[in-house]
Amino acid sequence: MTIEEFFQKTPDAAVAFSGGVDSAWLLHEAVRLCRSTAAYFVQTPFQPDFEREDAEDTARRLGAKLTVLEFNILDVPEAAANPANRCYYCKKALFTLLLKTAVRDGFPAVLDGGNASDDASDRPGMRALAELGVRSPLRECGVTKAEIRRLAREAGLPVWDKPSYACLATRVPAGTPITAEALDRIARGEAALMALGFSDFRLRLRDGNALLQVREEQTALAEQLLPEIQNQLAKDFARVFLDAVPRQSRET
Repeated sequence: MTIEEFFQKTPDAAVAFSGGVDSAWLLHEAVRLCRSTAAYFVQTPFQPDFEREDAEDTARRLGAKLTVLEFNILDVPEAAANPANRCYYCKKALFTLLLKTAVRDGFPAVLDGGNASDDASDRPGMRALAELGVRSPLRECGVTKAEIRRLAREAGLPVWDKPSYACLATRVPAGTPITAEALDRIARGEAALMALGFSDFRLRLRDGNALLQVREEQTALAEQLLPEIQNQLAKDFARVFLDAVPRQSRET
């Protein structure tokens, strides 16, 4: 099945929009092919501010209506407890809200940006989406991450090369309860690292310390700037350690 065929069968659809390249290209196609569509961004403490800004900018460029829903995911005990399958509880809560809002707005279908490169066995959130009836047209149509980046670039989407950015909750070790204070510390630290020129990295919480994971091509920069990184992040972390193993992207 092609994307065109999918939207012929699903002409009225809401897009769960994260601001990343997958949902951006999906929204681009929904605007092009749907009879009616709109984008929905759910703002939680798990997302840094720039994700919302990217979502607003892309929706504006595409001429798509964007609705921002505020939701405190830390009010969901199962998500805040941070078990190994935390993503299941998070997605279940967020998409329950999104589905309710989309149906109220007249959209019988809700779509997410999951693609054919995603490993369902490693994504408990996919189970929640399946239980709720959320569709993933990119995955259903066999569109891979590499193809999405190529198509987004051809479509002129500025986020075509935006690195994948997992939510801030992934920086907290499974089994360690997630707090607003911990998320704020991580967000401040990652914002400082972006300002220093790092991209596609992770700053992971380790007790009162932080573990910095960077791609191999930025290892030398991290080693050079480590004293400056320690200094800038000193208010939030006792120490910042550089992971000796380069970070590997999940993209294929």
